[in-house]
Parts: sequence; structure tokens; C-alpha cells
Amino acid sequence: MKTLEQVLSVPRFNDLILLTKKTNLKKGINNVEITETPDIANYISSQTLILTTGMYYKDKENEMYQLIDSLSIIQCAGLCIKVGRFLDSIPQDIIDYANTRDVPILQCPSTKPLGTILKEIMSYLSETKEAEIAYALDIQRKFSTLFLNDATLQRIIKEFGELTNTPIMLLNPFKENIAISDNWNKLHDSPEDIINILSEKDAFQSDKNATIIINTPNINQLDIAVYPIKSHTYFPYYLVILFPKNILYPVTEFAIDQGLMVLSFTILKNDKLYEVNKLRKSDYLSTLIDRQERSLFNEKEWFKYESNFGIKLSSFYQMVYVRVQETSSMVYTSRRYEEKLKLTYEWLDTHMVKELPGSVVFLDKIINNSIILLQKEISSSDLKEKLETLNHLIQKKLPINVLFSCGQPYSHLDYLAKSLNEAKIIDKERTEFNNKEIVSVYKPKGITRLLENIEKEEAKYFSQDCLKILSYPQSEMDIELRKTLKTFLDNQCEITKTANELFIHRNTVKYRIDNIEELLDCKIDTPENSFKLRLALELTEP
Repeated sequence: MKTLEQVLSVPRFNDLILLTKKTNLKKGINNVEITETPDIANYISSQTLILTTGMYYKDKENEMYQLIDSLSIIQCAGLCIKVGRFLDSIPQDIIDYANTRDVPILQCPSTKPLGTILKEIMSYLSETKEAEIAYALDIQRKFSTLFLNDATLQRIIKEFGELTNTPIMLLNPFKENIAISDNWNKLHDSPEDIINILSEKDAFQSDKNATIIINTPNINQLDIAVYPIKSHTYFPYYLVILFPKNILYPVTEFAIDQGLMVLSFTILKNDKLYEVNKLRKSDYLSTLIDRQERSLFNEKEWFKYESNFGIKLSSFYQMVYVRVQETSSMVYTSRRYEEKLKLTYEWLDTHMVKELPGSVVFLDKIINNSIILLQKEISSSDLKEKLETLNHLIQKKLPINVLFSCGQPYSHLDYLAKSLNEAKIIDKERTEFNNKEIVSVYKPKGITRLLENIEKEEAKYFSQDCLKILSYPQSEMDIELRKTLKTFLDNQCEITKTANELFIHRNTVKYRIDNIEELLDCKIDTPENSFKLRLALELTEP
């Protein structure tokens, strides 16, 4: 049986104003009657809601005390009086008396016929489809108004939580909580704890609703409903409702569907706005790269622009090209693959700054791959570790394998185009040779490419002539000497830098270089010998 409190909580009954704030609203209502007779208590059953214009009590309001007494005796559900026609208002002393007799008094507007109110309440009480549809339309109207007024997802979820009177949350395709209802604070379990349990139970299905019972650290037998928000995507958003069995009529599945539809429209709108900004960033980067390639770029002038989309003055710039790997080449043109590219950009745009501060994510508009700009100095080993971590994190959320191709770092913004080209070169090579390493780094190969047509025997003879036993070292000592030689040459024959990179003392470097020069019978740091040794080392790289 529905109560007066439930009736007043329905949006379309908002124009019924409760005047007696101290009466019991938990009384059940099993009938509704329209009457103008003062002795109506003799002809109705208990738990009846009375609707009246108060015509009999015009100019004799004092007799309303007797009416209230009689209605109190039969435990009337309430008295709803239409004001404006016969009674301009309901006297405060009558309201106070009704409070003492526990007879709820409602005021309804003069613009609404009592017959309409009777029909609506009876329809609601009988739980007919008409009532369900009317309530669902109320919900749709309410949420549509929020949508048209540019309400945030958080605001809509807040209203949804008040509607269902139970904790709810909205998850993005990565199963991350992005909006939560106010009544969640009644729980001792965090949204993240519940999301993790639901993921373990495989409760997130993109094509159907799911109902599941889980045990949390604080709640046994917690029932949860999971609704994918349908928008023709492979990886939807999800609405999670806790204690769905506690949701009272008239909040039916049909009413919830209306809310889901408005959420779908809001998500689509937000997605389109995000897309516009993403393309603006992409155009900005394309213009910057184009001007650099045509030698029209001026760093000082460039930073005078009002918006630089996160690009800032720094002494470190490095570009990383991002590719989403798929097992079959056929899917590279599919809608599923395009959606993965889109989600990869969103994931990186949200999480890159946490792992790599100062980084900015752009879009390659031609094929929708992502591009990362690093602006804070980081070593190659640390960068590799960070990017591998990002790959691992995104794979925990969705079946997306992300591969990173890194250009070389430079100290001036002028070289951004060069670093990006290097990243694209290594990305192309990894595709041609089916390189599935998570992180690949561009390394200049100018010398070796010039010598690609040299016969292997001739190259071997040249290398052994220059490096002697260090061309193909076997002993541990010779391997260390070759490593020291290569590091020494890579650091322009500077002992301190070599020692720092190898984590050894400067004197150890000096000692090893002396041994190498004695072994090779030449001075290492002369231009001619340095070039020959670099070339020999390249040709004998394993």
C-alpha cells in the first residue's frame, strides 16, 4: 500500500503542498474521494484521502474543527483542500489543530480540477501502466531539462540518486568512477572497492544489463544492478545502482530507461565537445610542425600566442608516436579499432600527466593515432619504464595493446618536427618488421646505411683490423673493454661523462682507455681513428 509520503515524493504531485509538518505521513492510502459534505466520515473507510473545495466551510471556518475530529477518529489518510474558489486560504489555527489530531492537510492550487487530481492519484495507487508511463515521462522531462541547461554528469547522477533513493555511480569505459550520488556517503565501502569486485565477477557486459550479488568488506549479500549506457559503442559507459530491490514504485525499469537515455545524450554531447577541442589541439600541432619543416618557425614569436595547448618553454622536448596494435590487419579499418584509437587518446590525455609530468597528448588527424610531447627531462630507461607501465595500466582496463615509438630528445622547440619524424620512422620500421616491443627508440643509422652494400667479409676484415680482439670479444674483460670504448666514443671522448654513465671511477676509465690504446696500437681520440673505431663498432654490433 502506498503512503501519503510516497505520493508527495512523485514529481507530478509537486503542486500539492503539505501544510501540517508534524503529522504522520506514513499512513497508507487505499482510496481517494471527492466530497463537499461535512459528515463524510460516516460514509468512508479509514485510510481514505479526502479532496474538497471547502465550499461548505465558506464563512464558517470554525466548523472545520469538527471535521478534523471526525476524520481523526476514522484514521483518515489526509484532507486535500482546493484554495482560491471558496476559501482564499486555510487558517493557521486550523492547521495547528490538525497537527495535534494527526490529520495531514494538503493545499492544492485552484488551477487544477479535483477530478484530475483524483484520477492521477488513483492511477498511481493502482500501479497501472498509465501511472508508470506518466511517471517515466516526468523523469524524462526533468532530466531533459537538465540536459538542455547543460547540467554536468555529476548533477544528473545526483538527481538520479535522489530519484532512486539509493547509491548510484557512473563509470566511463575504463570502469573508472566519474560521477557519484550524494547518498553514497552512507556506505563504508569505496566506489573503487566495489568496481574491482564487479570487474572480477565479470559484471560489465556491453550488450546487456546485469544483476549480481557480491560480498564487500563491510556488506554481505549486496545486490547491484549494472546498466550499460547504450550508444552504439563496443566500450560503453555504465550506470551502477546499489540495492535496486529497495527502489520503490513508481520508479520502474521504464523510468530508469528514461534516465539512461538522457545520460546517453549528455555523454554524446560531452564527447562531441571533447572532440572539437581535440581537433583544435591537433591543428595547432600540425601548424607548428609545418612551419618548422618550411623553416618559418620562430620560437620567441610562437610563445606569444594566447593558447599553446600545454606547450611551454623548456630545455627538453621529445616526441612519442603511439600505435594501437591489433592481431589482424583487417581490423585496422573497423569501427571497433577506431573506437580503440579514440579511447587510447582519452586514456593518455587523462593519465599521462600523472606518470610523465609536463607531457601533452595530441592527435594525428590523418590516421587518428596519438602523439605524446614530453617537456620534462627523463632518461631513456625511466621513459621506457613509464611507458611500459602505461601499457600495463590500460590493458588492465580494456583489451588495448599500446606501442610507443620514441624520437630523440632535443633542447629546443625548433626540433619538434625532427623528433616527431624520428618517432614516425621507428613506428614504420616496427610495422614493417612486426616489432611487438612495447617501447622502441629511434637511433641514428646514417653510417651503417651508407655501408649496407659492403660485402660481409670485407666489413669483417675492416672491423677486425681496427678493433682487433675487441671486434668479437669472448672473455669478460674484453667485453668490458669494448663497452668502455663505445661509451667513451659516444661521449665525445670525455672521461668524466664516460665514468658517470658506466658508474665507475674516472681513474678506472683512464686505465681502461690506456689498455685499449695499447691493444689497438693507436690513439683513440684523433678524428680519423675515432671515426674508424665508431664505424667498426657499428659494423660488429650483434
